Amino acid sequence: MKNNSSSLPEKTTPLWLRKTTLIAGCSLLCILTYLILRFAIHTSPQIYNIPLWITLTLGGIPLLYDLIRKLFKGEFGSDLLGGISIITSLLLGEYLAGSIIVLMLSGGEALESYALTSASSVLAALAKRMPSIAHRKQNHEILDISLEEVALNDLLVLYPHDICPVDGIVTEGHGSMDESFLTGEPFQMTKTSGSPVISGAINGESALTITTKKLPADSRYSKIMEVMRESENKRPQLQRLGDRLGAFYTPFALLVALTAWVISGETIRFLAVLVIATPCPLLLAIPIAIIGSISLCARRAIIIKSPIVLEQISSCQTAIFDKTGTLTYGEPKLTEQIVSADFLPLDVLTWVASLERYSKHPLARAILAAANDAKMTLLNASDVSEKPGQGLIGTIASHQIQVTSRNKLLEQKFNLANQLPPLSGGLECVILIDDRYAATFRFRDAPRAESRSFIDHLTLKHPFKKTMIISGDRESEVQYLAHQVGISEIYAEKSPEEKLALVRQETQAAKTLYVGDGINDAPAMMAATVGIAIGQNSDVTAEAAGVVIMDNSLKKVDEFMHISRRMRIIALQSAVGGMSLSVIGMLFAATGHLSPVNGAITQEIIDVLAVLNALRAAFPPKVIHDLT
Repeated sequence: MKNNSSSLPEKTTPLWLRKTTLIAGCSLLCILTYLILRFAIHTSPQIYNIPLWITLTLGGIPLLYDLIRKLFKGEFGSDLLGGISIITSLLLGEYLAGSIIVLMLSGGEALESYALTSASSVLAALAKRMPSIAHRKQNHEILDISLEEVALNDLLVLYPHDICPVDGIVTEGHGSMDESFLTGEPFQMTKTSGSPVISGAINGESALTITTKKLPADSRYSKIMEVMRESENKRPQLQRLGDRLGAFYTPFALLVALTAWVISGETIRFLAVLVIATPCPLLLAIPIAIIGSISLCARRAIIIKSPIVLEQISSCQTAIFDKTGTLTYGEPKLTEQIVSADFLPLDVLTWVASLERYSKHPLARAILAAANDAKMTLLNASDVSEKPGQGLIGTIASHQIQVTSRNKLLEQKFNLANQLPPLSGGLECVILIDDRYAATFRFRDAPRAESRSFIDHLTLKHPFKKTMIISGDRESEVQYLAHQVGISEIYAEKSPEEKLALVRQETQAAKTLYVGDGINDAPAMMAATVGIAIGQNSDVTAEAAGVVIMDNSLKKVDEFMHISRRMRIIALQSAVGGMSLSVIGMLFAATGHLSPVNGAITQEIIDVLAVLNALRAAFPPKVIHDLT
């Protein structure tokens, strides 16, 4: 690989994180020193308590200062219990318990940072893979340039195993590229002249020359990095729910501690209860589960731009779909062959497909796909031309084949009008063989293979009560698709403004999911509760969506819904489970069965269990979708 080191700066560790990590390390060292001085060397209390005083001074004072600042801001989190516990331990002379609390508070933040870093490893891997240079072909020379110097329509050379720096089109060479890191599909994609390439894909064994179609900053890989960084910086509603739970938990713990003190008359029980109540596991578990789910989505080619959608999707009851490119493939398929009685359907398709190999018309690909599905052997063609007003003409098996449109045909030979079938929805082409009418091929934008099963399962396996299509296409086309996929409520021939108004109306009645792929979907997507952009047809749509599905697959939409549901379950398991264990521990401490030191150790174990459970969100389950 030629100089493909990352051009992105390394993410520096924040000052607060370095401070808390240093406090945690010093606290652990001082506690170990205390244990050695007291139990191994058997020194006097004046000596073995020195390391604990150092911990409480160097570690406790900064932590108490931060907690006091939070109090003045009106932030009453569960870490407030830790501050009260430190002060109480000093007043009662329980220096070891106070030192362990310092270790818990500082170590908890360090543990959270480590867990978030582990869960976000996919994001870090994305940044490290970005190439720093490109190889530009200019005047028969190849020059190494920085990515900032790459311009549109530049010729760039990709050496074997290079990472593609931009989106573009292959102009020279033949080989393959590994796009699995971006698309999730474990296949080598064949590349030849005219093939699209995406930034971030790894070139195979052959050198390729590509023409850039997007600048590096606008290419697919950079867009992934941009939305991933954005998703890390947003706090979702689920996290705010954790903060609110913590605010209720703090006075409850104080009430239990005060009750234990009043009933028993022992202040040590007050301290023991506060120690085991600090810090609340939910403040660690929820953000870890969220970031873990974002990372899992990234590995499944699902980019979470707004983490709040991970919570909101589970409450959506109305699913709204665009038509073209969303429920369909966005490209025509040969759906009907009306052949004259004078010709055999197999011969007509074989001859037309053999001729269409030489055409770049959008319908040519659909005809060739139909011939390939029928396992036809194509024939050689000669005298191929595509003259204005005549369509595609060529000679195959001694027959002149002409593929044209209805209007062009009637301009040339109006006498054939009575032989043509009636007009219908969709696209069509007319075939003449030896100047005689032979067939009419009709095309439609066919529904995706999984569209019907996806729509059917929304109301069976998910909480959706209503599905609908809102499209700018003709009503006949939308009706045709709706019948194919099983949707009864449709709105056709709608402008972007009309789409927006309809989505707003539906969102007022119930939370909505909108899935689309075109620029005209962007306003409606932003108005919906959750907007999902499928594919990468429009940067505008991707910016408007809360979720971007990198693959053109509805199965990925289902995967997102399952990952979201699983994240919520894991987050609540970790938070509520950790709180429940803490409450049990508080009751033991309140009844005198746990000392402050033992309570601190118990709480640390509870925190670790909550974090480990939350980390499960970053790993794929055995079943990640339920489409059949």
